[in-house]
Amino acid sequence: MLQSKKGSWKVSLVALMLVLALSVVAACGNKNGSEPADNSPVVATYKGGTVTQNQFDKELANMLFFYPSYQQMIEMDEFRQYFIKQQIAYLYLEDKATDAAKKEGKKEAEEQMAAIKKQVGDDEFKKMLDAQKLTEQDVMNYMTRIMTVVADYNAKVTDEQLKAQFEKDKQNMTTASVRHILIGFTDAEGKERKKEDALKLAKDLQARLKKGEDFAKLAKEFSEDPASKENGGLYEDVAVGQWVEQFRDAALTLPLNEISDPVETSYGYHVMKVEKRTEKVFDKLTDEEKDQIRGTIASEEMNKFMEDELEKIVKDEDIKLPAVKTEEEKKDDSTSTEGDKSTETDKSADTEKSGDANKQDTTDKQTEEKPADNK
Repeated sequence: MLQSKKGSWKVSLVALMLVLALSVVAACGNKNGSEPADNSPVVATYKGGTVTQNQFDKELANMLFFYPSYQQMIEMDEFRQYFIKQQIAYLYLEDKATDAAKKEGKKEAEEQMAAIKKQVGDDEFKKMLDAQKLTEQDVMNYMTRIMTVVADYNAKVTDEQLKAQFEKDKQNMTTASVRHILIGFTDAEGKERKKEDALKLAKDLQARLKKGEDFAKLAKEFSEDPASKENGGLYEDVAVGQWVEQFRDAALTLPLNEISDPVETSYGYHVMKVEKRTEKVFDKLTDEEKDQIRGTIASEEMNKFMEDELEKIVKDEDIKLPAVKTEEEKKDDSTSTEGDKSTETDKSADTEKSGDANKQDTTDKQTEEKPADNK
C-alpha cells in the first residue's frame, strides 16, 4: 500500500518492458524490405523493415493480454503513435541482439510462460488467450522478443556501471523493519476524514504507545493499512526505496525503537517505530540485488535509445496509423452498414420476385405451346 507512485504512461511503458514478461511491445515485423506476411496495409516503415496493420493489432492484443486495464488507452491516438514506435524499437533491437541474448531470451520466456500458466491455471489462461484472440505461440513469441532485448541490454552492463549505480541507489537499498499505525484520510467505510481529525487520532495513539501499550495490538485494532494491519503493523526487512518519500525518509532517519510523531503521506498519518535498519555494502550484495541494479541501468539505457536513437530509425511521417474513430463515426458506420444490409435485402427480394415472374412467364408459355390432347 505504501509503494511510491509511477510516472507518466510513457515512462512506465518502458519500465514495464524490463520487468519479467509483463511488458508492452514485441511481435513479428518484416525485415530487409520483404513483402508483408499478410494482406493488411503497411502502417509503418523503419530502417530494416515494416509493420502491418495486422501485426500492430496483434501487439495491442498482446499488451491487453497482460494489461486489460489499458483498454481505454488503445483508443488514444497519442498512445498508439508511441506504442508503435516502441514496437519498432523492439523489432530493431531484437534483430541486433547477440545469439547468446536470443538463447537467453527464449529460455526466460519459457520459464515465465510456465510460471504464468501455473499461477492462473490452464482454464483461466485459455480464457485470457481467447479474450484477445491470441494463441499460446503468439504470447510466447511476444515474450521471447522482450526477454531477448532485456538479456542483450543486461549483458552490456559493466562492473563499473554497477558500482556507480549502487552508489546512487545505496540509500534506497537500505532495508528496514518498521511498525506503523495508519490513520487514513478516509475511514473504514470509505468516508472522507478531515486532516485535523486524522491527526488527532494519530496523536492519541502516539500518546498511548509512549505510555507503553502494545504496538502490535493497537495496530491490529486501529491501523487502516490492510497490508500490515494483521501483522501488527510490521513491514519486515523491506528496501526503503519501495515506500513513498515521507515514509521512506522517516524509516531512514528515525532513532531505532522510538515512537515517532505522526508522519504525513498521501495515505494519511503514520505513527512509526523503526525496529531495525541495515545499510547495503556492494561487496555483500546478492546476485538478485545486483540483477536489480543491472535492470535499472538497462532501463535507463533503453530510455536513452528511445529518446535519442529511435528517431534515426523511424520518422513520424513514416507512420501511417489510421486515426481512431470517434463514437459518432462508429455510429455512422453502424447506420451505414445497416442501410447496406437493408438495400441488399431489398435487392434480393426484387431478384426473387423477378425470378418468380420469369418462372411464371415460362410456365405460361409452355402451357400455350403444349399440343392439344387428341383424345
